[in-house]
Amino acid sequence: MRIPTKGKSLIPRRIVQSLVIGLACPLLLGACSSSNGAGPGSAAPATSNPASSAPAASTPASNGGSASGQTAITTMVKAETLTGMGSVVTDDQGMTLYRYDKDEPSPSKWTCSGACTRTWVPVIVQSSVQTSGVEKSLLGTVHRNGLTQLTLAGWPLYRYIGDTAAQQANGQGKGKEWYAVTPTGQKSAASG
Repeated sequence: MRIPTKGKSLIPRRIVQSLVIGLACPLLLGACSSSNGAGPGSAAPATSNPASSAPAASTPASNGGSASGQTAITTMVKAETLTGMGSVVTDDQGMTLYRYDKDEPSPSKWTCSGACTRTWVPVIVQSSVQTSGVEKSLLGTVHRNGLTQLTLAGWPLYRYIGDTAAQQANGQGKGKEWYAVTPTGQKSAASG
């Protein structure tokens, strides 16, 4: 036991440090676990424009970025003409990007979560996105479980797990809710 001396605190330094850490942990954990994304019934998140000059590193789809499933990290979106589809948007690996009719574009709000993201993989950006044939001013982001999902004309973007190679559009028209996205953010009218 410490004996207090004149001018010294009665509370040992370790106890003070433990109290500070004990109070800070719940605050930090709460901030980390709170969802900045908009799920059904939650407030719409803020959007921003990720277009800038320095691209982020690109990695293939990976597990672990999202509590609900996979993520697809991209650094580029481009307009490509696919046979039978017309002009659609693809990512830096040439994979077709899709929009979901149940999502909302203004303000951006995603509704695909949980098991849905194992089939429809959210397109995640880490910093900037380069474009080719897609107007940068139409790009934005929405926060999703601590990650940043890319949007086009407000629509959150996804990859379809059934597209196993570049230039495929196997997700077109799935459930009459999923459509390849055009360079202006519209859904492709081509039948899949």
